[in-house]
Amino acid sequence: MTDKEKENPQEPDFQSKPTKSDENLEANTIEYKEKQGILSKEEHDKLHTGSGSAGSVGDGTTPPAGSSEQSASAAGTGESAPETTPASGAAQRPDRAAARSAAAAEAGGTAPAAANSAAPTEGAAAEDGGDKAKAAAEARAARAAARAAKTAAPAEDAPPKPPSPNQPLLDRLVEILKGEVAGDAVDEAFINENDGHRPFVVIRGEHWVRAAEVFLQHEELQCGYLRSVSGVDLGNQLEVVYHLLSIPLRKEYGVRVRTEREAPSVPSVASVWPTADWNEREIYDLLGIDFPGHPNLTRIMMPDEWVGHPLRKDYEAYDPEV
Repeated sequence: MTDKEKENPQEPDFQSKPTKSDENLEANTIEYKEKQGILSKEEHDKLHTGSGSAGSVGDGTTPPAGSSEQSASAAGTGESAPETTPASGAAQRPDRAAARSAAAAEAGGTAPAAANSAAPTEGAAAEDGGDKAKAAAEARAARAAARAAKTAAPAEDAPPKPPSPNQPLLDRLVEILKGEVAGDAVDEAFINENDGHRPFVVIRGEHWVRAAEVFLQHEELQCGYLRSVSGVDLGNQLEVVYHLLSIPLRKEYGVRVRTEREAPSVPSVASVWPTADWNEREIYDLLGIDFPGHPNLTRIMMPDEWVGHPLRKDYEAYDPEV
């Protein structure tokens, strides 16, 4: 007997005999190696001969690794099985499916029942969504039918439209122009309700200069202020629109002068209203309408060498990169 043993005669030697934890660790290690496919031949023989398998560890009640009974038992007792990494892919999936099936069977088949009970709910939701879509489509069709019926209703069913407050002003304007200019000077006359019920007349191009002088000089018109001049591309023809204002009489008028698309031309009124000078140059530049009688009809926005008129609907750029 050594001196150390004499000094501590009751101290046990923990390193001399294996513990139950060591045996469990060894069994779990062998199971893990078998699932990963890295089990040596010696360990394989040891596992399947029962000398050190998981089935003989502890009290001998734990079934071999990978069996469905072990998964079911672990699910029932609440013990956590060792986490494994699925390195073998498809080879591990059948074992897991079998374990889940066994666990569900041992639990009384509650999982399949829950799955079966969820299916009718999904079907009912889909049916409910289909009913809502059908109801929405029917509502849209009903609204479309109502709109169509309203549009197709005879005009006599609608109440008569009240006359514009500026209708007498328009009638007097047409009378003045026909009497002072020519009987065929006015092609059309109407009230533009969207523009504050402004009286509008369409003047023939050959009578426009004389009509402009009447607008300026007539005592019932006195339109000394040319508010704006703009060009419009109507597709089949072009037109120039003038907005006139009588400051003393507080009256406003609109004039349209139309011209053909090929070689368009409208007489200049820059001699009547000097404001028209730059406006007519801009229309000439961007729409190509000629204004005979203009003192200096040249481009005002585009370079002199520019090809075409950019505000025309059929305009195609000479150089697409510009």
